[in-house]
Amino acid sequence: MNQNQIASEPATSNSEQTSTDRSTLLSKCFVKKKFLWIITGIIMVVLVVTIPTVVITTKTTNVMKPSTVTTDVTELSTMETTDNPTTEVETEPKCDKWRQHGITIAGGHGDGDQLNQLNIPFGIYIDDSNAILIADTINHRIVEWKYNSKSGQIIAGGNGRGARLDQLDWPLNVVVDKPKNAIIICDYDNKRVVRWFRQSQTKPQVVISNIDCIGVTIDRDGSIYVSDSTKAEVRRWKEGDTDGTLVAGGNGPGHEQNQFSNPGDIFVDEDYSVYVADINNQRIMKWTKDAKEGILVAGGNNIGNGLNQLANPYGMIVDKLGQIIISDYKNHRVMFWREGDTEGEIVAGGNGEGNEPNQLNSPRGVSLDVEGHLYVADSYNHRIQKYELCAE
Repeated sequence: MNQNQIASEPATSNSEQTSTDRSTLLSKCFVKKKFLWIITGIIMVVLVVTIPTVVITTKTTNVMKPSTVTTDVTELSTMETTDNPTTEVETEPKCDKWRQHGITIAGGHGDGDQLNQLNIPFGIYIDDSNAILIADTINHRIVEWKYNSKSGQIIAGGNGRGARLDQLDWPLNVVVDKPKNAIIICDYDNKRVVRWFRQSQTKPQVVISNIDCIGVTIDRDGSIYVSDSTKAEVRRWKEGDTDGTLVAGGNGPGHEQNQFSNPGDIFVDEDYSVYVADINNQRIMKWTKDAKEGILVAGGNNIGNGLNQLANPYGMIVDKLGQIIISDYKNHRVMFWREGDTEGEIVAGGNGEGNEPNQLNSPRGVSLDVEGHLYVADSYNHRIQKYELCAE
């Protein structure tokens, strides 16, 4: 029975086993392929997400690097120091027209009469070679500081205070007469205007007498314009004139449109309009050719330190665009004023009385060189400051 039972158990044929094995293998292959497809899909998703992220990160890094370097360079370039290299000065503020920190290019060694010193300089003039001519008032001389010089050279006066032709007495202003290669000087306490020839300083000439001259300038025809503080007027003098021609004021001291109160610096433009610093009226007036009264172009709102006010504007010059630069004496600042505006803007100083690079102490004369850099006679700091024009 046992044998019969054993013998009677069903037996599996070879063909059936082969079929089963083949089915199992196919099933396993299908599972493996499915698994591979899933893995491949996951890898592709990872790549799609990762590659753009890497590209964006790389681009961002590349973009950020230059701006970071630029910022560092800018910060370094605006750091300035005083004569003491260990003393750090506040970073210079944003530059709109001229840099706010002035560079001392003449004087700056205290008041004195040495060739590297000045003593309350008033008027200044920059010639075409960027030499600066300075009315060194209390030293009774005119000095010339050539470009990048460490000291000046006396070109008029310097022989003590006096009334001889080789002497000056409180010179307040100076201008160059290019065709004659001469300088014209307001010799205030001698009540005269004198001419010194630059090549030969041995034969100075008195060109105008009996005048309380504060401002002097020359037009394109070579005529000399002089402001007379006592007579409250401006006259034009052509070569050989004995009396001159009245071009502004002449109606006695006062505050009306046809009057001045202590006229100072003057400027004549290409149209022969005359700009006058009306010092005690705290304003700048413009007289067009043959006008009977002036036009208010700056200040005129009483003495004060508002942006629409001036406080004894001694110095003044007009640029090629007709924009007015004014030394605002008692406010220890320089103002920039466009004709027609109701107020000006501070372009130098305005940080209180002082001798730091961003301060002034009673500025007087102002001038521009051929490149447009601004120069200021910082009178009670006994120095001339240069403010470089901002790059575009």
